[in-house]
Amino acid sequence: MSARKADTLGGRAAVVGIGATEFSKDSGRSELKLAVEAVQAALDDAGLTPADVDGLVTFTMDTSPEITVAQACGIGDLTFFSRVHYGGGAACATVQQAALAVATGVAEVVVCYRAFNERSGRRFGSGVQHREPSAEGAALGWSLPFGLLTPASWVAMAAQRYLYAYGLTPEVFGHVAVTDRRHAATNPAAYFHGKPITLADHAASRWIVEPLRLLDCCQETDGGQALVVTSVERARDLPRPPAVITAAAQGAGRGQEQMTSFYRDDLAGLPEMGVVARQLWRGSGLTPADMDMAILYDHFTPFVLMQLEEFGFCGRGEAAGFVAEDALPLNTHGGQLGEAYLHGMNGIAEAVRQIRGSSVNQVPGAARALVTAGTGVPTSGLLLGADG
Repeated sequence: MSARKADTLGGRAAVVGIGATEFSKDSGRSELKLAVEAVQAALDDAGLTPADVDGLVTFTMDTSPEITVAQACGIGDLTFFSRVHYGGGAACATVQQAALAVATGVAEVVVCYRAFNERSGRRFGSGVQHREPSAEGAALGWSLPFGLLTPASWVAMAAQRYLYAYGLTPEVFGHVAVTDRRHAATNPAAYFHGKPITLADHAASRWIVEPLRLLDCCQETDGGQALVVTSVERARDLPRPPAVITAAAQGAGRGQEQMTSFYRDDLAGLPEMGVVARQLWRGSGLTPADMDMAILYDHFTPFVLMQLEEFGFCGRGEAAGFVAEDALPLNTHGGQLGEAYLHGMNGIAEAVRQIRGSSVNQVPGAARALVTAGTGVPTSGLLLGADG
């Protein structure tokens, strides 16, 4: 989708299958095994077989290559394979890539997947351990010597500026954590099933990097998630209601870096998500008022507030009140704070369940959902809707 005009992708492809492993802290199996389990579950859900698949999409920072997953799943020839950069920012972009392939006839059935042992194996939250020389590494080099070594420390800089700009205190971040954990508490698939928290619990949790507390930071998870994308026409012949891809977008802002865009004019917002928002609204002709619910990437609570503001659900500095009022059903699966940290792929699956009407925290009559991918990095977003 051009930043200057609407594209023609909307309504031409749909998510027709979702599948996941259990979400744990020690899977006891390889990341390839997790990927295969998730892909097979998604195909079963879609009523399709490996023989139907001719495209695969995943992220960078994934140890299971497309051709290896295809071989392990019994998938045959591939006419499309893609790997999207920038970690969690790639989640919704995998679906966009799949939709582009389907809409142009490059592939007929594309599976998007993400699988990792992010708790028992490589822990992204542990920060920079070693980095080969690169342009990205050079950008980090301006921050690492000053102790900004972890994602939490990078986000804390922007979070502090947000609080200062709007005269707020760290307690406002608690509204996101409480909302996510409330939904996780009633979701049997969530790691924090049966474990809601209060604002007092949030305020009592230990500091990680001020102004971020432990309960402002997402968990670390082992698991896999996969999604199946095909044309809307083919979707209508499959067993489950399709979640139509109404709009899809990627976005990187001016002066963008990976999590350390500290030299922008304003640190109290997320320009990359603003790029995505403008494209989604323009491409779909929809507005924030048309959304029945939203799944917003929540690796850290402050960036959920900034996303709500970038998308125009509320004014700048007003998002905490918006969340506290439950003005919009948000992260009904529990989010990455409450369900699992699968780089946002489990959030897309929840939006599909909402469109189908099968979520454990179902929003009555949900027909339109906003989903976003990672924040602080070049990112992506989706609008999903019911067919017809």
